[in-house]
Amino acid sequence: MGDYVATFFSHFGAMSFKKKCDKEGYPAVIMPVPRNLSSSCGTCVKFTGLAETAKNWNCDELEQLAKILEGGMFQVIWHS
Repeated sequence: MGDYVATFFSHFGAMSFKKKCDKEGYPAVIMPVPRNLSSSCGTCVKFTGLAETAKNWNCDELEQLAKILEGGMFQVIWHS
């Protein structure tokens, strides 16, 4: 388990991903994409969970997954 940010190609993708997080019991919030990550739609989901599981939920809408590091930094671990 870790803390991650998922970015999406559309706002709909972010909303769907947040619903899946809720269903699976992963704490998640929808928020604007941090400046040091890019996104097509400007909306991301910050969640705590397993990245390997989460990246398969919205394979068509998911743009990237980034692990949240100390100091507000991010490490992109998967990109479409």
